[in-house]
Amino acid sequence: MKVKNSTLFKLVAALLPFILFGLLYDSMRYYPNYLFGDIDIRGIYETEKRLFGIGQGPERLTPNEWFAIHATPVADALAGIFYLCWVPLPVAFGFYLFFSGRRKMAFHFAAAFLFVNIIGFIGYYIHPAAPPWYVEKFGFEPLFGTGGDTAGLARFDQLVGFPVFASIYAGNANVFAAVPSLHAAYCPIACFYALRTRQLPIWSAVLAFVGIGIWWTAIYSGHHYTIDVLLGIITAIVGIALFERLVSRSSWWNQFEQWYSHYYM
Repeated sequence: MKVKNSTLFKLVAALLPFILFGLLYDSMRYYPNYLFGDIDIRGIYETEKRLFGIGQGPERLTPNEWFAIHATPVADALAGIFYLCWVPLPVAFGFYLFFSGRRKMAFHFAAAFLFVNIIGFIGYYIHPAAPPWYVEKFGFEPLFGTGGDTAGLARFDQLVGFPVFASIYAGNANVFAAVPSLHAAYCPIACFYALRTRQLPIWSAVLAFVGIGIWWTAIYSGHHYTIDVLLGIITAIVGIALFERLVSRSSWWNQFEQWYSHYYM
């Protein structure tokens, strides 16, 4: 069997945008966004507290600060499970589309996923911003070259007795890339395409449920502010709309997709 006609080759071709996403994300370590603009540390913290702050005695806390005080083992376990799904679940959905005979939809979904990420990455460079855990650990002074941190997800690692998230965040490509939260964007993208088929109610329900869980975890764990999550959701909505209304309807895209379909169909 020729390589081009193998199922593995066609699978890689259909889901190639996910690979490109990984390469683009990792490349940010070589061109950190804080070299292109001032890092928003205090401003976003104060805005979060003003818009979404929660009273705790005489103080007003950001939601992530409040959750840190009221964390429980059950919530920590759920948070870890939800956050482990942020990329694997959408990718698994892409695999499902491919192997269920929806190869064109699989590529279309993967391309939209990449497109939303590119918009998010542009946002990282337009507005470098620190995550909540950075303020808790270092205050409001920018420390360039700061490594990743598990933040509240360290409690999940302690529960399972294994450095699950410590190993993941040790290789974080960009600490000051909190806005928008692309963690919040991925399941909505997959959910949109699951709903679009009108034949995948279970996938739609699971993606919606896990997506909401990831939104909560992002704040609960101290990895994102509520502002970050909302902007991540908006990024997904805007990205899907632009891709569906402009990109996928353009003549150049149709020509490209027609040519490229020979590799994954």
